[in-house]
Amino acid sequence: MADRGDLGFRVTAGAAAFAGGWIAKKAITLAWKKSTGKEPPTNPESPDVALAEALGWAVVMGVGMELARLLATRATARQWAKGTGELPSHLKIDV
Repeated sequence: MADRGDLGFRVTAGAAAFAGGWIAKKAITLAWKKSTGKEPPTNPESPDVALAEALGWAVVMGVGMELARLLATRATARQWAKGTGELPSHLKIDV
């Protein structure tokens, strides 16, 4: 079970990942509009949306959201280590 420090980190990292995801979605949507000149598909699963457009949106959103989550979590880990002097136990690399 996670100790209090790990639990605190997980809550903080989760909040940072949520905020990063929200910002990423806004940025990706804006970039999509600028690059395609169209609104992103609201329902890519619909047969009325072209397959290429649906796949493009899924790839861009998937990569963008995961990248935002990764960067937010890494930034949180870096700040956590600065504040506590060590990384949470689940992020330590056994050497």
